[in-house]
Amino acid sequence: MGTGINGLVRIRYAIATMREPPPIFERKNRARRQNSLRWVFDRFEYDPGYIRSRMFGCETAYIDGLLCLGLCDRGEPWNGLLVCTSRENHAGLVDEIPALRPHKVLGKWLYISQDDPEFESTVELITELVLARDPRVGVEPKGRVGPKS
Repeated sequence: MGTGINGLVRIRYAIATMREPPPIFERKNRARRQNSLRWVFDRFEYDPGYIRSRMFGCETAYIDGLLCLGLCDRGEPWNGLLVCTSRENHAGLVDEIPALRPHKVLGKWLYISQDDPEFESTVELITELVLARDPRVGVEPKGRVGPKS
C-alpha cells in the first residue's frame, strides 16, 4: 500500500485539525433519568388499553387512545400528577377531589403536587376514575400517540 512519509504527514495533519475526534466507538445514548412517580401507573400495567409514553420530560398514560395522566418529578409547577381533562369537567372533578387545582402553566388540566399531603389519596381516586373510564378524564391527543418507533 505504501503511503510513504507524505501520506502519514497528511493523515496526522487531518487528525490534528479535526474539530471532533473520529468516532472510533459508537457513542451510547444518555441514560434517561427514571421518573420517581412511575409507581402511579403500576395499576394500569394489566389494562389492555394502556400505553405509557413521554411528553415534555414527563411520563404519560394513554388509556384507549386518550391522554389521561401525566407524571412530572421536576421542580414546581412540574412536580406531581397532571389530570388531562377539559375545562368543562374541572368543577365536577374538583368537587369530588378538592385537592386538585388547575395547573399554573397548562390551565386546561388539573394538577396536584407530590408535596401535597393529599397526594397519595388523590392518586388512588384518580387512578380509579381512569380505570373506570370516567368520561371526565382523558383528552384526544393532538399529535402522535405512544412511544417513538
